[in-house]
Amino acid sequence: MAGFFIECNRWSPVSTKDDFRAGTDIAGTALLEQVRSNTPALLPDMPAFAAEMDKLIPHWEPITLRMAGAQPGGPVDHCFFEAFLADLEQRLLNAGRIDAVYLSMHGAALTTAIDDPDARVIALVRKITGPATPIVAVFDLHANVGAAVAGSLSALVAYRTNPHVDLAQRGQEAAAHIATLLDEGPGVVALVKLPLVPPAPSQLIATGRPYHELLQISQQFLGDTILNVSLIGGFALADSPHGGFSICVSAKRADQSRAHAVAHTLAQKVWEQRHRFATQLTPLSEAVQVAVQTGLDSKEPHLILADVADNPGGGGSGHTVDLLEALLEAGAHGVLLGVFTDPELAAQAHALGIGQRFRACFHRHATGIGFDRSLCADALVLALHHGGFLGRRGMVAGTRRSMGPTALLELTGPTGSVLRIIVISIRQQLLDPAQLDIIGSDLSSVRTLVVKSRGHFRAAFDDFATEDRILEVDCPGLTTPNLSTLEWQRLPRPSFPLDAHARWP
Repeated sequence: MAGFFIECNRWSPVSTKDDFRAGTDIAGTALLEQVRSNTPALLPDMPAFAAEMDKLIPHWEPITLRMAGAQPGGPVDHCFFEAFLADLEQRLLNAGRIDAVYLSMHGAALTTAIDDPDARVIALVRKITGPATPIVAVFDLHANVGAAVAGSLSALVAYRTNPHVDLAQRGQEAAAHIATLLDEGPGVVALVKLPLVPPAPSQLIATGRPYHELLQISQQFLGDTILNVSLIGGFALADSPHGGFSICVSAKRADQSRAHAVAHTLAQKVWEQRHRFATQLTPLSEAVQVAVQTGLDSKEPHLILADVADNPGGGGSGHTVDLLEALLEAGAHGVLLGVFTDPELAAQAHALGIGQRFRACFHRHATGIGFDRSLCADALVLALHHGGFLGRRGMVAGTRRSMGPTALLELTGPTGSVLRIIVISIRQQLLDPAQLDIIGSDLSSVRTLVVKSRGHFRAAFDDFATEDRILEVDCPGLTTPNLSTLEWQRLPRPSFPLDAHARWP
């Protein structure tokens, strides 16, 4: 059991060893302890895989190698990646007999030197274990899958929900496939790529959306020799040569022809729906006015404003100030922004203490160029916390997480507006109500919740605002869904919707 998990944004700052240390980087017996913990500091797929293996093959022996994962960010420092790969190789060589391998991956990694480190990890495992050993990997729905990855795996299992709330089920499924492959022989993965790069918000999976309908169709092909069908929208912001929509079909008994036939059939269905993968953003001024009205009229339903262009879950900084500034200047009330990444400001609040007033400067070391700006406002320290929490809803439910030193501030704007903001030290998106609970933020008093997130908040806050009261706001940032504004270097072109003339086949 091993994994390398990170989603890389080509335009974000380099992801370093410290980023993995702040996320998850554990090995050997320490990893096994987390796999067996009731409240692991891991994503749910790996513990769920182990629990399912206990049921399917009771006398199996888990060999926990290494799991390295970090918050989405820029390309990984290549020296760190090479060191990780060397360590993984040594652990594999020391493991003795290996009957099968489970890999927990994201699938949209980059390093500062190469464009497909995921393929390097899987190729290393294949080289050491040999051609007949089942290797099954769980991938994020936003993976960028290339031929080298598909060609080295026995089966590929991608998430089928977005927000991603099915990680445990996909880990269980991977265990079932390993049991099958051990019984029935080699597996294969067929891959078809489409010149389609849907922006991340358009990949939400809910009734009435194209992805939901296509996934339902895809599952009708399971059975006979087909183990898994995965529709993988990809992560465009990696600017990867393997970018684009992937259809991956896994088959037992090495049934390559059947797997390819299913993959091509589904690729045609996805391509026919390409025009539905569009993102409708709300202009900043319009979104702010809705928030102002929501604060003035208690009869208005709750509102969520999603700052999708500054999503830490896609490599965003988590500290752009455009939306915050606009809300303060417009006189909005009843607003809570959760969460804003600024370790220096959080530390200042902790040093001052609860009840202290001060001039809070957000992202104080900004360059002032483009959207990299700072903002200062009068602030009151309402609450402080160390930042550790146990997820209770959505993607990280049941797992232990930390935001680092955290502060709840009340800000007063130039027009008399009063809003609250949760300032954290470890960059991440708002995924769970527990992130608000620990700092004493009562959602019952909130009229508008502002999130720096692309979509995972929807699984955790679906009881706060209805779909029609969630606005994806058109602000600048590193994770902008306006793909035409970016300077592409490696993404295959033409690709729809960047290129309206793109054709397939």
